[in-house]
Amino acid sequence: MERTLIKQLASKSGETVRVCGWVGKIRDLRQRQFLIIRDHTGIVQVFHEKSGNSELATAIAGLTPESAVEITGKVVLNPMVKMGGLEVVAESISVTGKADTPLPLSENSTMETRLDWRFLDLRNRKNLLVFQLQTAVEHAMRSFWMSEGFVEIHSPKFMGSASESGAELFEVKYFDRKAYLAQSPQFYKQMAMAAGFDRVFEIGPVFRANPSFTSRHDTEFTSVDVEVSWVRSHEDVMQLEERWLHSVLAEVRAEYGAKIKAEFGTEIVVPELPFPRVTMAEAYEILDQMGHRIERGEKGDLDPEGERLLCRHFQEKTGHEFVFVTEYPAAVRAFYHMRHEGNPHLTKSFDLLWKGLEVTTGAQREHRYDVLVEQAKEKGLSLQPIQYYLDFFRYGCPPHGGFGFGLTRMLMVMLGAKSVREVTYLYRGVNRLTP
Repeated sequence: MERTLIKQLASKSGETVRVCGWVGKIRDLRQRQFLIIRDHTGIVQVFHEKSGNSELATAIAGLTPESAVEITGKVVLNPMVKMGGLEVVAESISVTGKADTPLPLSENSTMETRLDWRFLDLRNRKNLLVFQLQTAVEHAMRSFWMSEGFVEIHSPKFMGSASESGAELFEVKYFDRKAYLAQSPQFYKQMAMAAGFDRVFEIGPVFRANPSFTSRHDTEFTSVDVEVSWVRSHEDVMQLEERWLHSVLAEVRAEYGAKIKAEFGTEIVVPELPFPRVTMAEAYEILDQMGHRIERGEKGDLDPEGERLLCRHFQEKTGHEFVFVTEYPAAVRAFYHMRHEGNPHLTKSFDLLWKGLEVTTGAQREHRYDVLVEQAKEKGLSLQPIQYYLDFFRYGCPPHGGFGFGLTRMLMVMLGAKSVREVTYLYRGVNRLTP
């Protein structure tokens, strides 16, 4: 008999079906037995009258929570059952994987214990929803890009030199020499611009040797990267990103908005266009007025509290959850960010903040070989290890720009999660390499 998913049972009234799933609650009463069975599509009540089949009654009595089972039975409409108004009257049961008892997880388990037993933790319907949402988000992203003529690339994750800075590199043995895990596909996105691909995207893993234990940091995460040619400034890149996010959030809200509201209590808001914009100089002044002073000048950057306060300011002022912060000092940006013609201490760059969290860094890139070389030297970089990258710009490269977007940070904000650990399939951090 073919398997019937739980979500299909409503159309099978009166039929005998085969349901496969995990045992939730077990109620073994004097005359009757009740099971709650769960698969990835929903939950259903299974009923058995003890007087009918003593062998089946014994099998049900011996079940343990979270055991994997196959149940054959008849679908019966029952308006008294809160779960869909139906139940399955059991005829036979096969235990395909009996769960040990007691379970190592409970409702009060710490985050670390949950991560130790992640495969069990992921059986929670809320956690399944996280990754159904992630799937929908990536599909919506790709739908937008395909409609706009983008090409998908898959860049290498072994690199011979740093793509951002040397401070956060994982060094690995690569045959008879050293290699590094990619911090970003940045160099290879720009190579695609030099190759004439015009507009590209990539969704893939990146690695950062960041010894941070905050709720927003990890050592391996999924980065969403975009690069486009023939931009006139970083404003073109911001306009692309806000259109993209508007489209993605509209699609995700239509499909999952109600479920997210029910399970997580958060609302997916489709943002109006355009998003608010504020320069770093203006951000300094706003934060000063809010009683939060950050360092000025070339080393000035936003701290987490500054990001939260700035978003709160624009939420109250405009009702918008997003804000672009632009014109970052060159001292806190990568060497390949283009500088302003009238002020070489400022870059044509931006961060996108969403509900108090940075989710994007972007910029117009420097595409002129001589200028790029000088900016690399200014940052104290050795040219020899990145000469292959610099060569991309020697034979005609269009003006271009792009951004990198954190997928787990997006999910964290959308669902109101407290940490990226909750929305990462298998988290990697300073002290975690298993499971």
